Amino acid sequence: MGIWRKLIGGVLASVLAFGGLRGANGRAADEKKTAAVDEVFADLTKARSPGCALGVYRDGKILYSKGYGLANLEESVAITPQSVFDIGSTSKQFSAASILLLEKQGKLSVNDDVRKYIPELPDYGQKITILQLLNHTSGLRDYLTLMELAGINTDSVTTDEDALQMIFRQKALNFAPGSDWLYSNTGFFLLSVIVKRVSGKTLREFAAENIFVPLQMTHTQYRDDHTSLIPNRAMAYDAKEKAGGYSLDVSYFEQTGDGAVHTSVEDLLKWDENFYSGQVGGKALLGELQEQGKLNNGKVLDYAKGLRIADYRGLRTVSHGGSWGGYRAELLRFPEQHLSVACLCNLGSASPSSRAHRVADIYLAGVLKPKEEKKKESPEDEGQKGEIRLTEEHLRGYLGDYFGP
Repeated sequence: MGIWRKLIGGVLASVLAFGGLRGANGRAADEKKTAAVDEVFADLTKARSPGCALGVYRDGKILYSKGYGLANLEESVAITPQSVFDIGSTSKQFSAASILLLEKQGKLSVNDDVRKYIPELPDYGQKITILQLLNHTSGLRDYLTLMELAGINTDSVTTDEDALQMIFRQKALNFAPGSDWLYSNTGFFLLSVIVKRVSGKTLREFAAENIFVPLQMTHTQYRDDHTSLIPNRAMAYDAKEKAGGYSLDVSYFEQTGDGAVHTSVEDLLKWDENFYSGQVGGKALLGELQEQGKLNNGKVLDYAKGLRIADYRGLRTVSHGGSWGGYRAELLRFPEQHLSVACLCNLGSASPSSRAHRVADIYLAGVLKPKEEKKKESPEDEGQKGEIRLTEEHLRGYLGDYFGP
């Protein structure tokens, strides 16, 4: 009996020792990952810099979250996972979900003619459907580009009526509906108008009642009033080109649908997890939301309804970025791995999509395919390049100011 006790005791001691060793190794591995993630945002931690909030979600929980940089430069307020950002076009999935919820309620069909609800829209001789608005295949010209061409700045106050009048004045489409794909904020803005005319509620009210409140997204809203106050809001900035420092870049547009959702990385976890639980809308509606669009010729698009469907290093992704004023955003989901990365920033040059993918590289290192290396040019290719010389007169034609990421 004593021998057996010794044997069992020895086995238990080994198991406990192994468990402790494994626990220590696990902690060390986690610390290594978080250190690698923090390095992705290291450039945003310098003194008096705007930055980003990060949320990494796995299996419905926050795996890691952190704020980097300042939410408000004037007050030296740090960004935290509770900071609220304008997520720009990442908002489009909420607008699409609102339309599909109205369809589920029997109040419209995505195959309806848009002019059924917005008869003021010019008759271009061809039917434009709600589905084509959702998939960016309507051919309608982008109203934000039109406003820019008209000299309207993003820090000007503009309303739904201003946007509608700009859209209604267009005499032609970019292409026949359904024949091509071209990103157009006009379509998603018009979805907000349809929601209001069908439900009797603004998109802000409808989304709050049907999406945000049921999911307990208590710090999320469509901002449709430029004078409204939002607790924990991060202000947005651009780096000054020559003088150094930063300038404020916050929009006062009041239109919704194509953008205008304000939220935090903590709240976005609840929306992201809804794609697995189907709490709001159900699995069928969420499947429809992610159904890729098609052109008239049958070509399948990589764009669904306010979401992009793609492959990243061998894994399926569902995502959408956002950009408005100095705000930048990315919500990147790996459905099969039940892992997502949310990156919300208040600096125009922050590149959250690139950072989100770099974070995913760290957490999914074991399942991602190797990165494709750029092919090196052969000596023969080098020899074929030759040297190109341009005259000063030729170069003078290219002088000017250029913008890039």
